[in-house]
Amino acid sequence: MKTTFYKYQGTGNDFVIIDNRDGKLKENRHKLWAQLCDRRFGIGADGLMLLQNKKGYDFEMVYFNSDGNESSMCGNGGRCIAHFAKKLGIVKGNKARFIAIDGEHEAIIKGDVVKLKMKDVRTITDRKTYCTLNTGSPHYVAFSDDVMHTNIVEKGRAIRNSAAFKKEGINVNFVEVRKKGIPLLRTYERGVEDETLSCGTGTVAAALVLAAKNHSTAKDHCELQVMGGKLKVWFNKTKNGFKDVWLEGPATMVYTGKVKI
Repeated sequence: MKTTFYKYQGTGNDFVIIDNRDGKLKENRHKLWAQLCDRRFGIGADGLMLLQNKKGYDFEMVYFNSDGNESSMCGNGGRCIAHFAKKLGIVKGNKARFIAIDGEHEAIIKGDVVKLKMKDVRTITDRKTYCTLNTGSPHYVAFSDDVMHTNIVEKGRAIRNSAAFKKEGINVNFVEVRKKGIPLLRTYERGVEDETLSCGTGTVAAALVLAAKNHSTAKDHCELQVMGGKLKVWFNKTKNGFKDVWLEGPATMVYTGKVKI
């Protein structure tokens, strides 16, 4: 059969999205998802999402990394699928409410800018040379004096496959605080096993670490430059961690097509 797909990108983090409300595609087709994400033999993407029906919500987001395996929350993916749901007419106003692997999310869609509510973060583990935290996905955040001349793939892969993180895997972020301009972030993503132009949950992780260490650009938000553009993270910093965390940035449909399944 032929299936319609939609190619989306959010600050260069790109996805294949399929409207699966009819349930024709089964979630366990991991080899197929990997094939469709392959940049040489498929459509090409950092991940693939199925938009599905879910009682009590506008929709359900099911996310797979480019290796074909279902993954933890993807922030940019959440922003893109909310935009897609609006385009389909599932979302009538400018607010969406959906369920993902890490729970319920809200999204505010204004044109091609989507603001996505993320999970609260109570704990940031500071290990002196790096921090770890979970923003819907597990993240390692380290500071760099010159992130553009850091071998992100080599260093990120070594950390992701180290004894401490190999079993579950971890996303690895390097952030540079600059005297002029906003902080610069680069990310190595597990499941993609490469650097991506942007990582939504990684941007949230980096922003909260910056805020915890008083390096954020403002008291209630932090803007970051990623390789694919700019993202903004809003938050409420409390004694018990961070609440009301939102990820804001562009979500763009690149093209649509049909693929033989």
